[in-house]
Amino acid sequence: MNTDIIFTIAGIGILISILGIVLKQAQKEEQAQMLTLAGVVVVLILVVQLLSQLFTVVRTVFNL
Repeated sequence: MNTDIIFTIAGIGILISILGIVLKQAQKEEQAQMLTLAGVVVVLILVVQLLSQLFTVVRTVFNL
């Protein structure tokens, strides 16, 4: 099992949360929200790519 993607998603989450805290402390709440939204979009793109790979493998296994 490939754990690199798990560490990538966790790293993105940690980085976004730290940057969000820094921006909130600097009274930049709107930028912190946009940063959080961008982080969610990036993680969703990674998850969609993984789901696409999963469906391709399932189609190959069952010859669909």
